[in-house]
Amino acid sequence: MEEGTHTSSALSTSTSDISIYQVLLGALKLQQPGPHAVYVPVKRVECNPQYQGMASSADVALVELRVPVTFTNYILPVCLPDPSVTFESGMNCWVTGWGSPSEQDRLPNPRILQKLAVPIIDTPRCNLLYSRDADSDFQLKTIKDDMLCAGFAEGKKDACKGDSGGPLVCLVDQSWVQAGVISWGEGCARRNRPGVYIRVTSHHKWIHQIIPELKFQGKASSQQQPRDPRGWQPLLENSAPCLAAHAVMLVLVTLFTIL
Repeated sequence: MEEGTHTSSALSTSTSDISIYQVLLGALKLQQPGPHAVYVPVKRVECNPQYQGMASSADVALVELRVPVTFTNYILPVCLPDPSVTFESGMNCWVTGWGSPSEQDRLPNPRILQKLAVPIIDTPRCNLLYSRDADSDFQLKTIKDDMLCAGFAEGKKDACKGDSGGPLVCLVDQSWVQAGVISWGEGCARRNRPGVYIRVTSHHKWIHQIIPELKFQGKASSQQQPRDPRGWQPLLENSAPCLAAHAVMLVLVTLFTIL
């Protein structure tokens, strides 16, 4: 994984279009998903009505699956954070995906799922970084209130093309929560151009309107999280019910959902 041009495009919600989509669960390799992988057809997509196009706020959608999902050691939910949960600058989180390793390269077969630790960057600093060497369309205050930045000012490492819609997860009170959804970036792993994510907590009300029974995880500051020296723990350690109580899971994605 590296950084990416994470542009977003709205996914059509017509029945004819939706019927061609499937969600792949429980796979480590895209080319050889393996015996634990499951393909589940998509029933409907709920796009955020405030979305207005590339680098826009509200670049997020909910995908309802046509059949119930059975959770296993290979298929597990991630929790959605309560609005009171904060993700402080410098907090180490993780982004995963099957996207390109660089602007020039494509992830080679069998396309093994990649993971990368990225620190949170606060919004004022992220706007400042994007204002430097500004020979693009991005201006000051490009980073909207419902966006979250993560990555490195020096570049070199971040999500990339094909990762859009993937999760940014952080460990909060011993549970993995989805802090953000990969949305956009300028280039791939460029200096002063960290990755930009849609902040899940900013869309709590919209998500709750669609899934009223959904319980959000944690009402504590992320500063209370335990620091794991390994930097990574399996999602199997999630202690919260998260989405597991739902017979038909809804998946949080950005409006660009094709790998």
